[in-house]
This record gives sequence, structure tokens and C-alpha cells, in this order.
Amino acid sequence: MKTAIITGASKGIGLALSKHYAAHGWNLIINGGHDKTALLSAQKELSSLTNVEAVFGDISLESTAAQLARLAQSRFGTIDLLINNAGISHIGLLSDMSTECWHHIMQTNLDSVFFTCRAVIPHMVHRHQGRILNISSVWGEVGASCEAAYSASKGAINSLTKALAKELAPSCISVNAISFGIIDTDMNRCFSEEERKTLAEEVPYGRFATAEEAAAFCYQITQSPEYLTGQIIRFDGGWI
Repeated sequence: MKTAIITGASKGIGLALSKHYAAHGWNLIINGGHDKTALLSAQKELSSLTNVEAVFGDISLESTAAQLARLAQSRFGTIDLLINNAGISHIGLLSDMSTECWHHIMQTNLDSVFFTCRAVIPHMVHRHQGRILNISSVWGEVGASCEAAYSASKGAINSLTKALAKELAPSCISVNAISFGIIDTDMNRCFSEEERKTLAEEVPYGRFATAEEAAAFCYQITQSPEYLTGQIIRFDGGWI
């Protein structure tokens, strides 16, 4: 059985990803750092489908990332896939943003990717195989007004993805990112019903994507030939 590490797995896209990979027989190491009850609930639900271990901890910390890698190797003996899904957003003017808020977004969205990648790469290089999938956003490509920090963090993830793909290709490790549009998750439930309706009307498909659709697409990408690497693959219903 293959093993996947999935961050931000207690809800939204991360939980949908976990369910999808569990249904396909993958061993799972799941992480969440904000709601321990939700994470343990996810573990209980997933355990009826596959072998799953849950690690509650701040993924922006080097120690948490290292713990995930160690647990995957000790429990399952392999790390076949890392999905960096954990992320937070902030809506507001950059001029009103505190230094603490800026650093929190960058640490959660970007530093976490650095720490988890660095933790799993030696194992993947040793085995001469592995996949890394980073969850990004269309705002990382085009930017969004009043979401400057979030856009910056996702843009950095896109660049990291492209650079790391070139670095790891000789070791047969693929690195890609999914640039998501509007997914119907808690992150986008900060908008009013009127705002949600307006946003949906901007999408040619006329609606938000579901977390389950997002997860199914990610699964397809990670099942593609390893020659697919260094790509920022957009999934946005034709929005951008």
C-alpha cells in the first residue's frame, strides 16, 4: 500500500482529499493544527477505510513537519506522496495589516511547505521515487485585491514548485501545484450569500467547485505519469 501525508486534513479540501485517498486504499498520515476534535473525528471516520495516523500540531513549525515524516516511515515504511494543503487567508487592506498577521500567513502557507518538503525529500531521493503536490490558488497567479498576503504566499508556492521540480526531477520525484479557483469550503464562507452569488456568477460554470471535485482532480494528477512535473495546473471552472 502507498502512503500519503496530507496537511490541513481536518476539514474542507484536506478532509475530502483524505477520504478520496483512503477510498483508494492509501495509508494516511493526516495533520491539522486548529481543531483537534475535528482532526480526531476525521481519523475515526477514515479508519474504517484504511490505516490512518493523525498528528495534531502547527505545521508551520519545523518540528511538526519532521514528526509527520518520521511517523510515516516508522508506521508504514514509505512516503509516496506529500500534499501540502494547509493554508489560511486574510481579507483586508495591506496598509491595515499587522506585521504579526503577515508573518502568520507566510508561516502557515509558505514556511509549512518548506518544512514538509525538506522533511520528506531525503526519503524520496533514497527511494528514487515520490510525488509532492502543493495546493495553491489562482490568486497566486493573478493576485487579488485585499488579499495581498495570501496572494503573495501562493505566488511563492508556485515558484517553489517550479524550482523544486527541476531540482528533484533527476531523482524521479514529481512536484506540481493545483491552482484552485473558488471551492465551496469554510475559507470562502466568510462571504455573505449575496457576495457568494456574485462570485458564482463570475465563474463561467456558474457555481463554486465542491471539495470532492477538488479532491478527485488532485487524485488524478497524482496518478499521472511522473513526467508531469513543475506545473501549476489551474482548476477554476474557466474563471481566470
